[in-house]
Amino acid sequence: MRTPRRRLIAGLLLAPLLTGCFASHEDDPSSSGSSGSAAGARLRVALAFAPTEHYSPYGQDAFIMSRLDVSEGLTKLDANGTAIPSLAESWISDKDGRSWVFTLRQARFQDGTAVTAKAVASALTHAAEAEPAPAALSGVKLTAQAMGEDRVRVDTGTADPVLPLRLSNPGLAVFSPKAYEKNGTVNPVGTATGPFEITKITGDTAATLNRFDGYWDGLAQSPGIDVQFIADGTARADALRTGQVDIAQAIPVSQIASLDKGTVHETDTARDTSLYLNTRSGPFTDPGLRAAAREAIGTSVIAKQVYEGYAEPAKGLFGPALPWTAGKRVAPTGRAEATKPDGRTITIATYSTRPELPEVAQVLQQDLEKAGFKVKLVVRSDSQVESDMLAGKYDAAVTSRNMMLDTGDPVSVLASDFTCHGTYNLSQLCDKNVDRLVAAAQAQSDTGRRQDAAMKAEAAILGTDAVIPLVHVKAVLGIAKSVQGALFSWDERQYVGTGSRR
Repeated sequence: MRTPRRRLIAGLLLAPLLTGCFASHEDDPSSSGSSGSAAGARLRVALAFAPTEHYSPYGQDAFIMSRLDVSEGLTKLDANGTAIPSLAESWISDKDGRSWVFTLRQARFQDGTAVTAKAVASALTHAAEAEPAPAALSGVKLTAQAMGEDRVRVDTGTADPVLPLRLSNPGLAVFSPKAYEKNGTVNPVGTATGPFEITKITGDTAATLNRFDGYWDGLAQSPGIDVQFIADGTARADALRTGQVDIAQAIPVSQIASLDKGTVHETDTARDTSLYLNTRSGPFTDPGLRAAAREAIGTSVIAKQVYEGYAEPAKGLFGPALPWTAGKRVAPTGRAEATKPDGRTITIATYSTRPELPEVAQVLQQDLEKAGFKVKLVVRSDSQVESDMLAGKYDAAVTSRNMMLDTGDPVSVLASDFTCHGTYNLSQLCDKNVDRLVAAAQAQSDTGRRQDAAMKAEAAILGTDAVIPLVHVKAVLGIAKSVQGALFSWDERQYVGTGSRR
């Protein structure tokens, strides 16, 4: 039974007015299809995270296009996290795993040109040369070249046994040659390969997608999608409840009770909410203070009171969406003894786009102040605060991260998040033992052995107390009863597809 929580930050975030937010696309003469019929109505989607990089495929905006089924890569992930065909029909590797050959299916870009080996190789080369590189290429030197019309050879320098998983990342999606501009930007409007194409972008507030009739895997049942980006979770829930949208991302747990039960869909994910401690500067360079912070925090309270049961206390970095972790987890070793905080002042930053995070930060503030810290909180939007987190401008950061979102490979996320040269190292961690164990895991090609090695590396990371996993989060998606075929799985990469309609 879900239990009501304390309203820790009631009134902290005000819901914007909804009036006028969702202009009906049914009255737009540029819309394709008819409105209101079961097979002809456009889908209306509210996403929580607005584009922050002009829809660049090399950052988090790539997931917007993936979730709306605009873009595709050579592979994608199935429900078990296995790489399966997408634009590539099949693939093989040489014995040392440094070179892979992908055979392409017959497909067309949304601008009408053919998906050729030359175009795919060029797209992957652009991704490999991007600054900064996509997260999926952290630590990987990738090159690609065409072999005839329908085969692409991808080399990685050193063995990369999970390259097919890596290429499923939305940051490595393939766009037509005309998408790649001289200044290094990528224009995704009408240049991707998915069943829906972007036809209009309205800043960072909205986008219009129409069905792409030349899609290789069949005609989408919906004629298009009208997207609104709404950071406020209450506003997203209200829009779903009042029938203004059909699908709403990341419904706050505080709003679930106000929605019809038939519209609330939850699932286990690989998403964690964690506290990352800055190990490079400030008080948490002291391992003893990091240990004191870990010992002060009660994760059960966060799971029950903040997430109202839509999360469970974290057992590590990888949660119940990955059942194989249960039998392989290794206890952390080498942890420092806790030292008294003695009134040390720390600043914890988080973002407001996921409304539970400021509440989590307030619980942490209470726990840490009881332990002897003085705590300041910084709450900003994710677009404002993430770059500062990555730059190490705060003593600690509370974030929500799907640990398998980037590649579907647990080792790759450990490399990007916790090694000296990691591209998403919020803790600023640089530990020789961690780097050694992550490198050893990266060298494993056998699935079972790679998982074992990942758990040893996880134990070493947790032993540093650079990160304190708090809860494993269930994702909650709002889907109107009129919608059929919406997609929702542990990897949070796709919400609509060819079978989605209302």
